[in-house]
Amino acid sequence: MIQAIVFLPLLAALVAGLGQRAIGPFAAKLITTGALFTSAALSWPIFLSYVMGTGQAEVVTVLHWVSSGALQFNWELRVDALTAVMLVVITTVSALVHLYSWGYMEEDPDQPRFFAYLSLFTFAMLMLVTANNLVQMFFGWEGVGLASYLLIGFWYKKPSANAAAIKAFVVNRVGDLGFMLGIFGTFLVFGTVSIPEILAAAPGMAGSTITFMGMRLDTMTILCLLLFIGAMGKSAQLGLHTWLPDAMEGPTPVSALIHAATMVTAGVFMVCRLSPMFETSDVAQGVVMFVGAATCFFAATVATTQWDIKRVIAYSTCSQLGYMFFAAGAGAYGAAMFHLFTHAFFKALLFLGAGSVIHAMHHEQDMRYYGALRKEIPITYWAMMLGTLAITGVGIYGVFGFAGFYSKDGILEAAFASGGGGVIAFWVGIFVAFLTSFYSWRLVFLTFHGKPRWAASEHIQHAVHDGHHDHPSDEHAGHDTHHDHAAGTHEGTAGYHPHESPWTMLVPLILLSIGAVFAGFAFKYPFIYPEEGMAFWSGSMLAFDEHLMHAAHNVPLWVKWTPFAVMAIGLFLAWNSYIRNTTLPARFVAQFGLLHQFLFNKWYFDELYNIVFVKPAFAIGRFFWKRGDEQTIDRFGPDGAAALVQGGTRLAVRLQSGYVYGYAFVMLLGLVGLASWAMVKFL
Repeated sequence: MIQAIVFLPLLAALVAGLGQRAIGPFAAKLITTGALFTSAALSWPIFLSYVMGTGQAEVVTVLHWVSSGALQFNWELRVDALTAVMLVVITTVSALVHLYSWGYMEEDPDQPRFFAYLSLFTFAMLMLVTANNLVQMFFGWEGVGLASYLLIGFWYKKPSANAAAIKAFVVNRVGDLGFMLGIFGTFLVFGTVSIPEILAAAPGMAGSTITFMGMRLDTMTILCLLLFIGAMGKSAQLGLHTWLPDAMEGPTPVSALIHAATMVTAGVFMVCRLSPMFETSDVAQGVVMFVGAATCFFAATVATTQWDIKRVIAYSTCSQLGYMFFAAGAGAYGAAMFHLFTHAFFKALLFLGAGSVIHAMHHEQDMRYYGALRKEIPITYWAMMLGTLAITGVGIYGVFGFAGFYSKDGILEAAFASGGGGVIAFWVGIFVAFLTSFYSWRLVFLTFHGKPRWAASEHIQHAVHDGHHDHPSDEHAGHDTHHDHAAGTHEGTAGYHPHESPWTMLVPLILLSIGAVFAGFAFKYPFIYPEEGMAFWSGSMLAFDEHLMHAAHNVPLWVKWTPFAVMAIGLFLAWNSYIRNTTLPARFVAQFGLLHQFLFNKWYFDELYNIVFVKPAFAIGRFFWKRGDEQTIDRFGPDGAAALVQGGTRLAVRLQSGYVYGYAFVMLLGLVGLASWAMVKFL
């Protein structure tokens, strides 16, 4: 069964990608979508078997792979509770994204290639999460990086899409260097790349030292930090996060699949899979917690100022990933995986809902040109509402809550219970919960409530004037609009009325809404409750801390109610600013202009990196190009040799005139020279 789950997407990708001209768009879509729904249907029984306590960890050998001295490993598919969680997340979200793309990409002439890329990504992600050794994990790790590059730059005629794809690829290469060094170091220390063998031996290496960069340092700290650098790149943590917002240049289904629900969670999965290693190093856990909390805070502050609907959700993703990492840093790996699980449903729902809005608004992405859409696209509105209720953690303690209520609160309670730095992370998480509520409801109010501002968008009016929808692959699709009009300054519709999306796009929204509502309530016990969690995670090698989770469930009542309180405050502030008193945001910007600019420009990370890394790299490249290649190598190498040959040729051409008297003159000179030499020599 596991072989079918993993390899059906690969087979579908090969058929759709290589045979696209022979089978056509419809067959390509049907084959890839059918394969993913089949994989999803096979994944859920595996997951539910672990939830009910009947699942058993197993390893399926595909083939013998490498045997080179001490380095020996097979291509194996590992199935346990941790894998089962990722299987349902990946295959379910991917299947729904495939179906959604039938409607969203309907007008695109290159649909087979798009669906082939989607399925290829899914296969690579499945390879990553079923890996039983680090080399196979790295294979899947790089596979999702390749597929991400292809999908972000899918509309390759757009310069901005190409630039975003290259940026994602380069930034991830930085993280992957750390990941590779971590794998090399792990093999050096443990003599194997088998994950079960490494995790079994990890506790015995606690306290040992190794020489690194000329210094004697703690072995497990160095290995864990190097591996975590890889996670920082793949999961867009602070410092290596700059690729994620730009990745919105890809089609919206790509954003939902890769940059919200699956690929960016690969780093979280890797840390949880190798959690027994991280448990041996307090320093490494502290770094993971600090980076997660800092990312959580940074991304949430930026999201409060963005106008592009997809960028708001992208920074929200970055922030929620921070929650997962500081949970892992606190030792609450079950809570981290629980938030990964619930986040996949409500974040994919929000991204696909945003895509439905963009589809309705002729691919306009600026929320300043939305407004009053709740009656025009009611199904999309209610889907987005449910996603917002889930991400903001709406719920009543002891009664019922949406998905994020259980998973996010579980993280905050575990962080508080862990003590020390966890308490600081708890308060950072509380403030971020307030910001999450504010920017999420801001998105809802600007998009669906208030007065219609559609006439203000030149993009929409141009489309209406032309009498057709802009094609998704148009050069304007997915662009950032930075008009100077304030939200609410233009009213009217100019004869245009938004339209609801086709059913191929609405059905995934409805199904994901079910997950956003019930995923937390239905599965909270196996993920984060002490007794049930021990049974669920047994055999998965996850370092589930039963005592920490006991302490988390016994924190003071004010700790449990604080997230709800800050959520309500954020909701009220957003309502007051964008519904009741719409002049308040402009007055705030006027009063705190520097702070707004700092946040709107994403803390100037891109500008800083441009100065520190990009410009020097270009300068060095230009130096070696002009001075090294052209003026040295070419000048004295091929160009110099060519010039010498050319000069000799010109001289030879002059000597070979073709006239008889010229040759006679040369012969006469030769005879005179020979006679002169003979006279000097012999006389």
